[in-house]
Amino acid sequence: MLSFRKAMEYIFRKADKQDQDAIWQILQQAIARRKADGSSQWQDGYPNPAVVSADITNSYGYVLTEREVVVGYCAILINDEHAYEGILGKWITNGDFVVYHRVAISEDHLGKGLAQKMLKGIEDFAVAKGIRSLKADTNFDNPGMLKIFEKLGYVYCGEVFFRGAPRMAFEKVLDNYAF
Repeated sequence: MLSFRKAMEYIFRKADKQDQDAIWQILQQAIARRKADGSSQWQDGYPNPAVVSADITNSYGYVLTEREVVVGYCAILINDEHAYEGILGKWITNGDFVVYHRVAISEDHLGKGLAQKMLKGIEDFAVAKGIRSLKADTNFDNPGMLKIFEKLGYVYCGEVFFRGAPRMAFEKVLDNYAF
């Protein structure tokens, strides 16, 4: 079994069916926050419960827990993002990569740096798989995620398109790990 970084009482692990309701609640909160911020991100019916179910069924869903309570969610895939093939710009690397989507933290746990903890868990996931490239994207109007990318050393690489809308694409190369 793959073990992920623990920080105090936080554990980053694969999601299971029992987590689905908590994950959907967290995503609904994040959707509402994006709307309140005036963002168009996640305002088109995506993500939805069917996406969460598919994430879990396909072993893409991961949760951050605090004392067994789900406080964060994301989906992690390896080499599986067709939109990234058509980047308007250039990726730093061209080999294997880990991509993650649907990063969300529970409303009750905002301001604790948990999104950063979750992204560190994704780094550990990549290292365990022998992959040194992390790729992700976000809306132009998502200052919180943009700040996290900057803080964690991601590099802006260009634009990708999802459901007809442009998104900012970033990559982080994990050179500081032994592979």
